Amino acid sequence: MLLDNATLRTAVAPAGTGCAHCRELHAPGWESVTGPRGAPLLEPVGTLRDPAIEEPTLEERHAPGTHYWHARAPIVPVLYPYNRCTVWRCPQCHRGFLQYTEAGGYYVDHRLRELDPSLVED
Repeated sequence: MLLDNATLRTAVAPAGTGCAHCRELHAPGWESVTGPRGAPLLEPVGTLRDPAIEEPTLEERHAPGTHYWHARAPIVPVLYPYNRCTVWRCPQCHRGFLQYTEAGGYYVDHRLRELDPSLVED
């Protein structure tokens, strides 16, 4: 299911430390999760990738003082890398996560970022 900004803001719980089920999963900025990490089982919520757009833009937006990996970087669903993300949440406390896969050359890197609804921008 393609999520719009309003749904994205309400589909997950406000940012927090999580519950006993997901507390160990710490990814305030983009974190590599390739390989075994013992992450808790998350449930899928939807996607930010619009199937009508063959090649999503690589344009990014950053607030002053932030960068791609920054924990307070804005989440703009129509811009990179968010426009290539799936949205997940903890089945118990509903803490949200964004996931996308970086692939280039000889590697595949699965990345995860906690979804703070207050950072979602139009």
